[in-house]
Amino acid sequence: MRIIYIHQYFVTPEEGGAVRSYHLAKGLVETGVEVEMITAHSSGEYDFKMVEGIKVHYLPVAYDNTFGFAKRSVAFFSFVRLAKQLLKKLNRPDLLYITSTPLTTGLIGLWAKRRLALPYIFEVRDLWPEAPVQVGAVKNPVLKKALYKLEKRIYQHALKIVALSPGIRNYIENIVPAGDISLIPNFSDVKFFKPSFQKDEEYLKELDWKKEALSFAYTGAIGDVNAVGELLDFAEEAQLRNKNWQFAIMGKGKRLAALKIIAKEKKLNNLKFLPFGDKVAVRKLLSVTDVSFISFDHLPVLKTNSPNKFFDAIAMGNAIMVNHKGWVYNLVKRNKIGVVYDSQKMDLGIAKMEALDADRKRLKGMKHRASDLAVLHFSKEKALSRLLFTLDPKKYPLPTIDEVYMLIA
Repeated sequence: MRIIYIHQYFVTPEEGGAVRSYHLAKGLVETGVEVEMITAHSSGEYDFKMVEGIKVHYLPVAYDNTFGFAKRSVAFFSFVRLAKQLLKKLNRPDLLYITSTPLTTGLIGLWAKRRLALPYIFEVRDLWPEAPVQVGAVKNPVLKKALYKLEKRIYQHALKIVALSPGIRNYIENIVPAGDISLIPNFSDVKFFKPSFQKDEEYLKELDWKKEALSFAYTGAIGDVNAVGELLDFAEEAQLRNKNWQFAIMGKGKRLAALKIIAKEKKLNNLKFLPFGDKVAVRKLLSVTDVSFISFDHLPVLKTNSPNKFFDAIAMGNAIMVNHKGWVYNLVKRNKIGVVYDSQKMDLGIAKMEALDADRKRLKGMKHRASDLAVLHFSKEKALSRLLFTLDPKKYPLPTIDEVYMLIA
């Protein structure tokens, strides 16, 4: 089988960020599937690299998450145009595997199906345009109507659709009830992220953290919808109450500079901002962390998210502090791997963490159950088996019942 995988934001573990496409593409190559990746980079010219057996084409399309709506739109459509041009030059694949966001990548699939008679599978990471509409980034009623129409067309013409969470799957089912939709959530690299129940004392010194103090960390994007500011509020309250708790934030995004100013104004001596790092840096921080903060703004569409940081955290055996209701909330509650934090009920949030701090046996149980959840249900190997089944169910039957459905039933 030969696949052309299209992901505008493809990155490797060394680059840091969301590496789902890297692991899935690498896994496909290891099973004998030929994979070519079409992606973009900020360089001014085309480049080609072999990455772990993946043939990667880098198109010259500059992008940064600090871009405004207009500059983002230019980047999205530039990628579509250049990807079309490249597809006409490449050897014909059996199918295209196209991942969003942005939604505009679906235009490549629609064009390829019409002009080249190529089928495509469309992977939905986030709901577009629903997310930018709810956030307020898209307000024009004509544009909204056009985007929703485009979304429906992309789903209707896809050979199959891959959803990253139950909420995304349910949303798509309402739009295209006859669609062939698979659920393949984000996953844990359990061979790389492993629990470290003994904290690295040298790294603790580097952070100026105390070994026995309860530690919290946020790793990931720091944008408008990530609600990282709620962790600053929690840290401030902990400091006011003379808790010896310690906090760290590692990430990048358009809200980072503003959060640093807020932290300085609040005089948060218990909070550190760490430079954005690759997976090795994330693992190092999580290895000395007790509780990972998993947060999103309080919009209905964001309940459907399948955040990479959650799966990294549980693989490392971190307890979870989740600020929003959704499928991650359900996983946390059902599997007893953390606590729910409501920023509007600060006293309750502090009380929950005081109880956890006082009962380290309970905390240890949460950490062990988190690690078990990652290994048993969310390993990258299980995600790959689900993807192979989606590609060719006769050749690659699922070896076991899909436990993800059981977890969220």
